Amino acid sequence: MPSLSLSLPSPPKLAPSSSSSSKPHNSEPLTRSFSVPQLHKAISALQFSPHQNSRLHLVNSSLLLKACIRSRNFHLGKLIHHKLIDSGLHLDSVLLNSLISLYSKCGDWETALSIFQSMGDGRRDLVSWSAMISCFANNNMEFDALVTFLDMLENGLYPNEYCFTAVIRSCSNANYASIGRGIFGFVLKTGYFDSDVCVGCALIDMFVKGSSDMDSARLVFEKMRERNVVTWTLMITRFAQLGCPGDAIDYFFNMLLSGYKPDRFTLTSVLSACAELKWLKLGQQLHSWVIRSGLASDVCVGCSLVDMYAKCAADGSIENSRKVFDSMPDHNVMSWTALITGYVQGDGQDQEAIKLFCDMLQGHIAPNHFTFSSVLKACANLPDLCFGEQLHAQAFKLGLSSVNCVGNSLINMYARSGRMECARKSFDILFEKNLVSYNTIVDAYAKTSDSEEAFEFFHEIEHTGIGANSFTFASLLSGAASIGAIGKGEQIHARVLKSGFGSDQCINNALVSMYSRCGNIEAALQVFSDMGDRNVISWTSIITGFAKHGFVTKALKMFYEMLETGVKPNEVTYIAVLSACSHAGLIDEGWRHFNSMYEIHGVVPRMEHYACMVDLLGRSGSLSEAIEFINSMPFKADALVWRTFLGSCQVHGNTELGEHAAKMILEQQPNDPAAYILLSNLYASEGHWEEVAAIRKNMKQRNLIKEAGCSWIEVENQVHKFHVGDTSHPQAQKIYDELNELAVRIKKVGYVPNTDFVLHDVEDEQKEQYLFQHSEKIAVAFALISTPTSKPIRVFKNLRVCGDCHAAIKYISLVTGREIVVRDANRFHHFKEGICSCNDYW
Repeated sequence: MPSLSLSLPSPPKLAPSSSSSSKPHNSEPLTRSFSVPQLHKAISALQFSPHQNSRLHLVNSSLLLKACIRSRNFHLGKLIHHKLIDSGLHLDSVLLNSLISLYSKCGDWETALSIFQSMGDGRRDLVSWSAMISCFANNNMEFDALVTFLDMLENGLYPNEYCFTAVIRSCSNANYASIGRGIFGFVLKTGYFDSDVCVGCALIDMFVKGSSDMDSARLVFEKMRERNVVTWTLMITRFAQLGCPGDAIDYFFNMLLSGYKPDRFTLTSVLSACAELKWLKLGQQLHSWVIRSGLASDVCVGCSLVDMYAKCAADGSIENSRKVFDSMPDHNVMSWTALITGYVQGDGQDQEAIKLFCDMLQGHIAPNHFTFSSVLKACANLPDLCFGEQLHAQAFKLGLSSVNCVGNSLINMYARSGRMECARKSFDILFEKNLVSYNTIVDAYAKTSDSEEAFEFFHEIEHTGIGANSFTFASLLSGAASIGAIGKGEQIHARVLKSGFGSDQCINNALVSMYSRCGNIEAALQVFSDMGDRNVISWTSIITGFAKHGFVTKALKMFYEMLETGVKPNEVTYIAVLSACSHAGLIDEGWRHFNSMYEIHGVVPRMEHYACMVDLLGRSGSLSEAIEFINSMPFKADALVWRTFLGSCQVHGNTELGEHAAKMILEQQPNDPAAYILLSNLYASEGHWEEVAAIRKNMKQRNLIKEAGCSWIEVENQVHKFHVGDTSHPQAQKIYDELNELAVRIKKVGYVPNTDFVLHDVEDEQKEQYLFQHSEKIAVAFALISTPTSKPIRVFKNLRVCGDCHAAIKYISLVTGREIVVRDANRFHHFKEGICSCNDYW
């Protein structure tokens, strides 16, 4: 009986066919390769007789077993093992080593280890040790692989190229990269570096995966005497994966010049590099090569082509990606996911992405975590989360909701709909939280103006040792900017400098935006001026800042400076420029920029640019010209354009055109509360109280809620928020005493309350009381009793500042000698010595 005794689950036995059993067994060893049907037949016919040569049995079994491993027919390999156990033959080292490899490749490391341990020192050779080390490395048991390698050395065996390849693979991670460098030295000393191309490939992978050390990987590659397609493809792939697509393409060209022909894996990687760089022309040439090479039907190559065309489409069109997808003879989860992702990345094609996902399910293709991640991003762009919630439930059932990329998409989806409790739960259940997960939740809280919670997560990032990156800081700065918390913004700025990110372009752009949005345009300009490297976002941020602050001349001067430096403006830049013209009433200047944006710079006007022009014309009182402009647009005006026009109608008291604008808005968005509020305010300003009552009744029936006006101010790193008539603040009595005193002082220097801005049908005396209960006046009064006289007061409001408050704050700045900066929903107002930077044009 053999000494090997294993307990294995019995695979179903294949009954030998009658034809094979009737034939005499071949007494010659099997030497030829097998097709899968032949392999089935040979194993079915495999029988062991005590009258035949046992050595021949072992040789034939070994050949069949290796054929099973090569063809990945692991079930048949296990069947051979069972037959060998039943035969009672004494298995030699060659056969046992093959069995270790068999169980290693099918993920059954326990059985492989049991076979290895049963061999004893007498039958273990270098191949046995190498097979076991490779087994541990294949099954993510790096520590066991390294310990086995050391045990082998202690047993007096010296590694060869195959053994080195296996142990180096176990060091291809951050935990054991330093040990890998030591083994690299061992490889050099023993002379095995040049012995086999696999050793070089393993070393390249170790340096890249273990420590992202592309320089060392490059040196290994350059020192290799022998290179093949696999080696070149490995370098191309790793460069592309590490965010160096340009280097990946350089290696591809060098590979061609060296006379090597790329295979499907090479083309897949270089197409991915083209996608990252948006190099459509090269991608199209590669597509042609794919067709000529007969690889057009390959699923992996097809997926890369779908992705490349989606990412390279300048207009967001997915047409070419769809053509590639439709031409593929077979689809798998990767090809479906690639196309779904393409539609998600396209402009406004989220419904099509969801439809594709449903088609994929109907085709009985099971989605993976990447599929869920992409389609959840599509759901995040839709107003109704019903389908997104269904997807969440499905992902939860499949155990995928705790996977990082799925969880991150769920956080984003719920956060964008304001459901932060669900977003937080999606974060909490993540199996392993990485920096991307933390950045997603930080960004979510920052965008919902909950900077306190965002900062808590930032501290958690630091305590866990993960370490913040540029995106983390940019999100925190965005959070500080959204609520005007300049104190917190300054603290983040200090932390940025301390963390060594002071020269990071992305963070500096966020700093310019933060200081500008927090009311300190001087600090924003200082950051911008200190930047060594500026891109279009940098210039657009400072132009937007000057425009919002009403410094139109400086905004336009910056725009012309940007053009002189050779930086090409984009769509957002032109929104900033047109907004600047609108804030100052520069109609001719605005028309000149609107007409030149496409003619000179190739920027196609979008809906936002048309809305800016409507605002420019409407704000100046040219309502008839504005309506003509809307009617001449090349596409149907959306609610944004009509809402802008309706706001102008309210400012200039044009009820007829205002009613028309409101009708156009409600045709597109029947539940838009802003349209009802603007029209109600227009009627109220004209004294049409019956119409106001009708609108309010309609809103109540539709369960539409008006956004409550509020103002806030940051004092000593704490944000204080006030609503109309607010008495909840601990210092409420002092605040209203200050307001009463201010009312007396400013009336003495010429302030007259403008009761037209009280949109309620009450007596004039009560209207005046209402005026002094507006949230921006309360915030200013609180600032006056809470801040040093030398510091500017910065107040923020979520809605447009009312005309009476604007006039009152001008007088307050005069009688107190304080500089007051107010940011409302549209722009900044700098009040100083009784004058506002907007020149009363807003």
